[in-house]
Amino acid sequence: MPPAPRNTAEFIAVAGRRLHHRWLSPDVLDTPVVFLHEGLGSVDLWRDFPAALVEECRHPGFVYSRYGNGWSPRLTEPRPTAYMHTEALDVLPEIIEQVADRPPILVGHSDGASIALIYAGSGHPVEGLVLIAPHVFVEPETIGSIQSLRDSFPHSDLPAKMGNHHQDPKATFYGWADVWLSDGFRSWNIEEFLPAVTCPVLLIQGDQDEYGTVKQLAAIEAATGGTVDGLIVHGAEHSPHLSHPDVVLAAIADFVLGLPGSS
Repeated sequence: MPPAPRNTAEFIAVAGRRLHHRWLSPDVLDTPVVFLHEGLGSVDLWRDFPAALVEECRHPGFVYSRYGNGWSPRLTEPRPTAYMHTEALDVLPEIIEQVADRPPILVGHSDGASIALIYAGSGHPVEGLVLIAPHVFVEPETIGSIQSLRDSFPHSDLPAKMGNHHQDPKATFYGWADVWLSDGFRSWNIEEFLPAVTCPVLLIQGDQDEYGTVKQLAAIEAATGGTVDGLIVHGAEHSPHLSHPDVVLAAIADFVLGLPGSS
């Protein structure tokens, strides 16, 4: 844990790479909240949601961009189908070892939520999981939406928009879309990790999520070993924390403050 509160953009050496990160630390020491972004996310694309959450809960927060995203090193090779397993089993444990002196609270969105589940389900201690639009298996709805986005990408304003938040927007986009659309990824499934998840879990999803259905939430609730709470955000798509920040912030703050290890 850093010795003093910080709110700066820096780099952390992990797995031979320098990953862009930001500390959001109130003037108290407590269980750290580690934020894990979506497939096309980054530190900046969380916007002000992490800062608002850690201020509300009075916990330190740690936000980082994975390899190939944001201002972390650009992706130079195709992502393997097991890229989320690699992140959860190799990269994230090293990050937690460096930044936390106690089991963290993980807040994951989409791919980040899946990474959080693999991490917790592989035996790493976690105080609690907040899973926003998680994936535990591949659905036709997910593939259809990604295919549509990939088809329109070259002729849309998305490359320019992504250029404001990523070193190499094309590499980031195709590195994510192409692995999800590959034949080898159709059998991707992380349900085997769910029974070993014994910490409290909060599930959040928009009722208009274009990248997944509530079947994902049902599978997690049925198989995990801890308590599970859920929030369906009406009118929200894949990023309810950005489209409906007040309701999502309130739900996560209540969850975090109710954890046994919270002050």
